[in-house]
Amino acid sequence: MLGDVLFSSILIPILIIIAVIIFLSIFFSFIPLRLWIAALASGVRVRISQLVGMRIRKVLPARIVNPMIKATKAGLQLPINKLEAHFLAGGNVDRVVNALIAAERAGIPLDFERACAIDLAGRDVLQAVQMSVNPKVIETPVIAAIAKDGIELRAKARVTVRANIDRLVGGAGEETIIARIGEGIVTTVGSSLSHKDVLENPDSISRTVLDKGLDAGTAFEILSIDIADVDVGRNVGAQLQIDQAEADKRIAQAKAEERRAMAVAQEQENKASVQGMRAKVVEAEAEVPRAMAHAFREGKLGVMDYYNMQNVISDTEMRKSISKGAEPEKTNE
Repeated sequence: MLGDVLFSSILIPILIIIAVIIFLSIFFSFIPLRLWIAALASGVRVRISQLVGMRIRKVLPARIVNPMIKATKAGLQLPINKLEAHFLAGGNVDRVVNALIAAERAGIPLDFERACAIDLAGRDVLQAVQMSVNPKVIETPVIAAIAKDGIELRAKARVTVRANIDRLVGGAGEETIIARIGEGIVTTVGSSLSHKDVLENPDSISRTVLDKGLDAGTAFEILSIDIADVDVGRNVGAQLQIDQAEADKRIAQAKAEERRAMAVAQEQENKASVQGMRAKVVEAEAEVPRAMAHAFREGKLGVMDYYNMQNVISDTEMRKSISKGAEPEKTNE
């Protein structure tokens, strides 16, 4: 009996101590007591029940309390419920607070709601505030344009822009700025009578582009446009003339080939007609003996008539041979 009493008196305190340790470990793991003490020491009023509610809503208390401490130290009063709502919406609370602090230090008007909207729109609100203070230089790629004299110019521009906080939500990005600058360069060079005018006054491109207000509808404000480099490219006008001449040459060759083919066809047609005529002559000559035989049978042609006709034919052949032999003699004379 005495042993049981001693065992019970020793076991019960041990079990109580173990239970207290387990309770405290669960308590401190679920309730960020150190974070609460740090917030209290920084002048941020956060109830333990609020921290427990964040745990229940699966919100990391440090993601809310630490930015809130930072904002309070910077002199900003931000409600903890709005910070938590922005976190639950998928925003970056720490980046928004840093942007608000940077804007407040730089004297840029930026409220919490607009900063959250910019952050939820997918833009880096802190980078936008920094770009408002320190403008950014955007370098365009090499843009080719052709003047009216047919000479190609290749220009590169550097655009100094500043973020426009009011147009960050819904405003176009850097790609639109670069595209509009390229359009302005092509328009300015294309309207120049000579490429030499652009080379002598490259600032005419900057003036033309700035006058068009290319930053309208974008998230930036264009401060300046500087033409960094202008190079002379190909002589497109001469190349077009060469191509036109080559095309005209091919057309002329095609027409000449067509005329040659027509001449060959006409010659073949003439040969065919001559052959047809010869065939008719041979056919007619073949009918002569038949006609003579028929005349003999009918008594319309006598023997003497036949001999006279043969003499005439022989005389004609002799005259032809004499005339052929006399032609070279006349030529030699």
